[in-house]
Amino acid sequence: MKLVFMSKSRRILLIIVVIIATVQIVKAQTNKDQGFEILKNLDIYSTMMKELNTNYVDDIKPGELTKTGIDAMLGSLDPYTNFIPESEIEDYRFITTGEYGGIGALIHQNGDYVVISEPYEGSPAQKNDLRAGDRIIEINGQSALKKTYSDVSAILKGQAGTSITMKILRDGEQKTIEKTIPREIIKIENIPYTCALPNNIGYIKLNSFTQRAGEEVRQAFLKLKEKNELKGIIIDIRGNGGGLLNEAVEITNIFVEKGQEVVTTKGKLADKNHTYKTLNSPVDLTIPLIILVDRQSASASEILSGALQDLDRGVIVGQQTFGKGLVQNVVPLSFNSQVKITVAKYYIPSGRCIQAIDYSHKNKEGLFGKIPDSLLTSYKTKNGRIVYEGRGIKPDIHTSPLLFSNIALSLYSKYLIFDYATLYRIQHPTLSPADVFEVTDTLFNDFVKFISDKKYDYKTRTEEALEVLRKDAEKEKYFSAIKGEYDALKAQMSNDKKSDLEKHKDQLKELLKLEIVTRYYYQKGKVAAGLKNDKDIAEALRIMGDQTLYTAILAGTYKPPMGKDDKNAADDSDDDTDLN
Repeated sequence: MKLVFMSKSRRILLIIVVIIATVQIVKAQTNKDQGFEILKNLDIYSTMMKELNTNYVDDIKPGELTKTGIDAMLGSLDPYTNFIPESEIEDYRFITTGEYGGIGALIHQNGDYVVISEPYEGSPAQKNDLRAGDRIIEINGQSALKKTYSDVSAILKGQAGTSITMKILRDGEQKTIEKTIPREIIKIENIPYTCALPNNIGYIKLNSFTQRAGEEVRQAFLKLKEKNELKGIIIDIRGNGGGLLNEAVEITNIFVEKGQEVVTTKGKLADKNHTYKTLNSPVDLTIPLIILVDRQSASASEILSGALQDLDRGVIVGQQTFGKGLVQNVVPLSFNSQVKITVAKYYIPSGRCIQAIDYSHKNKEGLFGKIPDSLLTSYKTKNGRIVYEGRGIKPDIHTSPLLFSNIALSLYSKYLIFDYATLYRIQHPTLSPADVFEVTDTLFNDFVKFISDKKYDYKTRTEEALEVLRKDAEKEKYFSAIKGEYDALKAQMSNDKKSDLEKHKDQLKELLKLEIVTRYYYQKGKVAAGLKNDKDIAEALRIMGDQTLYTAILAGTYKPPMGKDDKNAADDSDDDTDLN
């Protein structure tokens, strides 16, 4: 036998070739196994549907069953991978374009009625004098009573150029009112309001990142600069759930150099890996910039705020953001349906991904959990400040979230504040400017009188704890011994609740002001009215007024006073209004 000796380099090359060949074989086998699993389960599904159709005691609805199965399957992945049937294509298109065909109004459900929440300024609804508080009782000859707002929304939306005939009930009117309202292309504004705040600080409220959001912010900023000697700019993206990634890049570009990397997407497939850079010359590289964020600021909002933070171009003020670092693509399916699939994660300039929830693993309870703190990686901003992945965007300056009292939540959710504003609008045809109007004590007392015969009971956390105590004490046979003290404590709680209207008077006044102003000045007026008592705005103006502080924050040398760094911001909740 002849021994063959190879050089070290040749042996290494041979090992590499063997490894590559092995990987390809394993990959081919894996793909083969994966393909077989898919075909096998599709066959199981089709035969099951056939047997159900043949043997089930009642007639089945294949379309509904399939939709239920698809939704359950996708629900096991993440909340953003969704099936879009043909009937919902227009709703999805609205998310990306901000446009839809309809009459231009928000609606909500209140008992048996679907009620107009707010007509959009300049919309067919507003131009035809449809008002907040109007109760819809008939559409195109069909009763709308006991219909859900989803059902009514589907009827109100439609192709531009068509029209609907509707009958409404309006407080203060004895007869029903009939209106024929044309449908038009309704464009929801990305920017509902801009203004100059004290000390020549510009303010831009950005509600969404639909098409042209970047250009709209640019134009808004230029107009503010033209009319004012701006000393700084505040961009408010609180409550902004995001939208188009490229619009976030364009807005970033207004304040940073051309050619700057803003966000990178990385997925399983090579064609999902992209780096997005600024393409245009900036508008202003030096003006002080503050971005306002909260728990509902997500996705594109986090790209914008995160990129500006990583580049040390602006100060982030507010509460920790939502933490959505996932990218979706829409893929066409058969029969005009589509599926929105999470295809990548995005990474901002420091290299961090801000995705908060790990959807690839479930905990012992079968739920998705946040990435453990021990696994979080730290990164550095351009100036060397430490930032972390996996928790959304942590503001440079934390502010306390607005927490509503139980009585405010009850009055709001039961539409009593809404109903009082409707009555006020009937009794007062005009109102002072939105940024001037305030709820006086006389007006507030009138509101208290209005709700005096209305039901708005609510349970405090203390009352809920008392109820748990009573049940536990009864089970353990101790309740009879503490019944006297329990009844006395419960009675005291009841008396304290009676004073809640006075205790939370300032908060209720603010809610009343915003609801009333919206009746006259719509969305713009609501934003303008809310600025005066906005604590986040006040904090932003404080920082803007202290250039040393602003510079120290971006340099990483600022240390917040004890107790001022509110790291435990509470979550906000969504409302259930719908667009039409």
